[in-house]
Amino acid sequence: MATPVEMPKLGNTVEECLVSRWVKRKGEAVSAGDLVAEIETDKATFEVAAPVAGTVLETFFEEGALVPVFTNLFVVGDPGESAEQFRPGAAAVEAASPAAQPAAGQPAKPRAEPVDGRAPAVSTAAAPYSPRARRFAAEHQFHPATVAGSGPGGRVLEADLRKLFDTTPAAPAGTPVSHIRERIARRMRESLATTAQYTLDSSARAAGLLALRARFKASAATADVNINSLVAFCAVRALLVVPDLNAEFIDGRILRHAEVHLGFACDTPRGLMVPVIRNAHSMTARELALAARDLTARAVHGTITPDDLSGATFTISNLGSLGIEWFTPLLNPPQVAILGVGAIQLRPVRSQGAIDFVDVIGLSLTCDHQVIDGAPGARFLKVVREQIENVESLCPSPSS
Repeated sequence: MATPVEMPKLGNTVEECLVSRWVKRKGEAVSAGDLVAEIETDKATFEVAAPVAGTVLETFFEEGALVPVFTNLFVVGDPGESAEQFRPGAAAVEAASPAAQPAAGQPAKPRAEPVDGRAPAVSTAAAPYSPRARRFAAEHQFHPATVAGSGPGGRVLEADLRKLFDTTPAAPAGTPVSHIRERIARRMRESLATTAQYTLDSSARAAGLLALRARFKASAATADVNINSLVAFCAVRALLVVPDLNAEFIDGRILRHAEVHLGFACDTPRGLMVPVIRNAHSMTARELALAARDLTARAVHGTITPDDLSGATFTISNLGSLGIEWFTPLLNPPQVAILGVGAIQLRPVRSQGAIDFVDVIGLSLTCDHQVIDGAPGARFLKVVREQIENVESLCPSPSS
């Protein structure tokens, strides 16, 4: 029995997804649970599996197509079964077919005549492709803006594409940019173009962080609490003291939030993602650590949902594990601030006329000057520093 598979609804705000890769093609056998297609939103890549065993009877879209959610994407069934009844728009096409025929006694509409023996060039968005032409375009990743179709009604044939392909200069060699990479690049450009960003650098003594981390690590029940989750805990506490930075700037209006929904930059094989820990202000350091670990695992494995990647009111980006001391984190609009966390380094500090060497952690705060002036930004960073230096009194000691 033929079973259609729809483009899934991956989040409340997702209306369409891009078909990034067909893992299985028409005619290939699959088992229940086999990966058939990879799809993308503007934030993440997801997998679509076969719900039943059988043969892929039809795939309805080419790679690179944007497909509305709940639209049939492919069909699995027994060899020889028809999948046409599940083709998107099939009902509409059938209903329109009688009207497409000229009424009795009426002449058929004239077809566009070629100029100088050649068919006119038409936009590929409107030109009908023959099945072999579609296959050629997909196999060669060749999608020209216009192409002259020599088939009936301007239909584009494989020979038309092949001729144009052979005469088109080859593009410079390079790595194709993924849909997600394009979105990341666009968001970063928009971030710089639509905000007035400045960055403040500071550092906090890290002796308390290191001591508390050691105590957490010594207990099996709390070993997952790391420096990053402790700094996140301190940043959230600072936002409760200086709430002006827990805000968004939308259409010329400042929207301040009572709840802290904490985004954190996450490096994945598919590129930068920013999962969001909801209601971080109500969590302990260990609860923050567990939430971050779960979201990170799902982001890395491609199973995170778009809803888990939206709604942050403040973001933290930690490059300290890579040895970076200070950096300039870019805002994630419409948020008005982002905290960068650097590495812990041993630094000389003057103390009572002598020089002591102490562990310090680098902090870099980027704000949108349209909303946050330098002094409020500096005050927030000062509170973060105080929270970090007194973290041992903020977090209950773990039981061993």
